[in-house]
Amino acid sequence: MRQEPEFFGETELSLLYIARKLKEALALEEVLTGYSIEYLVEPDTYKGGLIFASERVGAFFYVTPESLDAARGVLVKNGYKPYENI
Repeated sequence: MRQEPEFFGETELSLLYIARKLKEALALEEVLTGYSIEYLVEPDTYKGGLIFASERVGAFFYVTPESLDAARGVLVKNGYKPYENI
């Protein structure tokens, strides 16, 4: 379920997924809500493109560290590839 930043207080959130298109972000919100996973979504920039690299805006999905593994499992089960911090 989508929450506001105040809901999480001072908790350091973990990046779960970066949606590059609005349609993708809306579909992912539906999936996470269906599984009752509390998340925060905020717009932010990321670098995209290989030949013509540019800065783009995407929807960044965050969850608490305690729910990160469960949320990743839900994403994989539904055909999404969770963000991996390399």
